Amino acid sequence: MRRPVALRLYAALAATALAAAAGAVVTTPSASAAVTGSATGFASQNGGTTGGAGGQTVRATTGTAIHQALCNRASASTPITIEVEGTINHGNTAQVSGPSCNTAAGVIELKQISNVTIVGVGSGAVFDQLGIHVRESSNIIIQNVTVRNVKKSGSPTSNGGDAIGMEKNVRNVWVDHATLEASGGEDEGFDGLFDLKDNTQYVTLSYSTLRNSGRGGLIGSSDTELSNGYVTFHHNLYENIDSRAPLLRGGTAHIYNNYYVKLNKSGINSRAGARAKVDNNYFKDSQDVLGTFYTTAAGYWQVAGNVFDNVTWSSPSSDTNPAGPDVKSTTTVVIPYSYALDAASCVPDIVTRTAGANKGLQVSNGNCTPQTPSSSPTAPTPTPSSSTPTSTPTQPGGTNLSIGAGADGSSKATGTSYGNVVDGDLATYWSPTGSTGSVSVKWSTPTTVAAIAVREAAGSAGTIGSWRVLNADTGAVLASGTGAGTIAVPRTSLKKVTFEITGSTGTPKVAEFETYAG
Repeated sequence: MRRPVALRLYAALAATALAAAAGAVVTTPSASAAVTGSATGFASQNGGTTGGAGGQTVRATTGTAIHQALCNRASASTPITIEVEGTINHGNTAQVSGPSCNTAAGVIELKQISNVTIVGVGSGAVFDQLGIHVRESSNIIIQNVTVRNVKKSGSPTSNGGDAIGMEKNVRNVWVDHATLEASGGEDEGFDGLFDLKDNTQYVTLSYSTLRNSGRGGLIGSSDTELSNGYVTFHHNLYENIDSRAPLLRGGTAHIYNNYYVKLNKSGINSRAGARAKVDNNYFKDSQDVLGTFYTTAAGYWQVAGNVFDNVTWSSPSSDTNPAGPDVKSTTTVVIPYSYALDAASCVPDIVTRTAGANKGLQVSNGNCTPQTPSSSPTAPTPTPSSSTPTSTPTQPGGTNLSIGAGADGSSKATGTSYGNVVDGDLATYWSPTGSTGSVSVKWSTPTTVAAIAVREAAGSAGTIGSWRVLNADTGAVLASGTGAGTIAVPRTSLKKVTFEITGSTGTPKVAEFETYAG
């Protein structure tokens, strides 16, 4: 049953829009340093998120000009930084065609592209009633922008009602110092402010403001759509939100140093097996700020250092499992990156001073003091591909524990088998249905693993790009990198280990997934 939205708006949002239907694209000859700081959280993993670093810089004042900048690149992966100033709206956002883009009118479409930065500059960038849609794309930075009043019903509509939406095989997105706001809930035609679905991973939302909406955002479109995760939320202000702050369906999330004010119905909703690490947040004047809500599909959380200031809790029921009032951890979540925690007591101050667009792009130094970071993203150093097959990487010592073990994984290509990676035969192989996928080795009893060797089939050496090794028992990331070969992992006792391919230059073919105790 759809739940009604009851919002108490602080102030009416201005509906000002610039009527310019055409905008300038001004090219800057040198690479831009417009983006401040570097990606944090899970967006710093899986090879990192650098956006358009190292590429051309252009200035755009309309949505059409943004699309033109994308379409004028040499290829869909040519790095570019687009500096945006002014109000972007339906009247100045047209579809543009070209071999390096796939755009649509009435929405900023980042579709089937990579290595792009969109950053607000000058007097600011406002996307008015017009959303930003990231689809089948990777390595994207969105910084210092305001997106407001995006509708899924009524007029005009854009992006399914999401301020920023990501879907279908999205990797490595960093959204920083953004202001995402609506002026009501579903009954008024709005949907989520920050939605991730259909295999979206390695995303960070930092130093942003989300306010005056029925729905803050979600990870996963349903309780059976569990392909999303590895998302970090830190130093964000959630203000006057009814629910979904965020809603987690499966996957792993790290939620720290956020300031929550007036969560009217529920807040962090961990469900369908999701695992959230919730550290040093400040919750104020809110209800049911953490738990599993509106479902019987349980989620889990690890908590530490949070402040609950005038928070009320519902009584448990068949579809309501609040974490409080006696909030305790129900799981353990391993975070693979370093981070500095501000004390929860100072979170209201530091977040109020830094979160949102046009705040000077300041961040906390870990001691509750704002500062302007001096570093900017740098383009990653290309990894040379070998023209010589490398089907025989250096083998770790000892017995290959995969021989005779079980195997499974994500969808496999026709004519291949999971079992081919544990049969000791380099002539057989497993392939995913596309360029990414995962394959696992499993045992009936805990087995100690300290190294693996991934062997590609003859003729496909060098196809595998970025990857991760996961402890499939807990979801912990044991290692990440690029290129097949021998991989050292922390000595771990587990029943199942997964090799996840997150990027490749073609169709991967894994002939053997070998595991070793030393």
